[in-house]
Amino acid sequence: MEIKTYTHYVQYYETDKMGITHHSNYIRWMEEARVDFLRQIGWDYARLESEGIISPVVSVGCKYKHSTTFADTVSIEVSIAEYSGIKFKINYTMKNEKGETVCEAFSEHCFVNGSGRIVQIKKDYPEFHEVLKSLSEN
Repeated sequence: MEIKTYTHYVQYYETDKMGITHHSNYIRWMEEARVDFLRQIGWDYARLESEGIISPVVSVGCKYKHSTTFADTVSIEVSIAEYSGIKFKINYTMKNEKGETVCEAFSEHCFVNGSGRIVQIKKDYPEFHEVLKSLSEN
């Protein structure tokens, strides 16, 4: 399955007084790219929620390599670094128009139901499990 790179255009309000993108926005861009990724694999948030699955963030990290500014185009490559059937880790590589990496990041998620109980994707949602497993790097 080919996953298309997500593109974000840096907005003026995302920059600080120095004209540099505020570091917190990269976390928001990760969510945008993750939502797009799940849509591309056929398991968008609307479908997950209709199935009773919630996928909260349990950990996040970023390494900032280069700054971005208003009107820059940032491409975000998303990949599943790890998947256990219960939780998964997503890697994000963000690049500017020159192809330079501006940020390397990750987010980790588990799967729970509306009561907060862990959902075993492998057992309860085998179709979703197979998609995640096929895209996982581990």
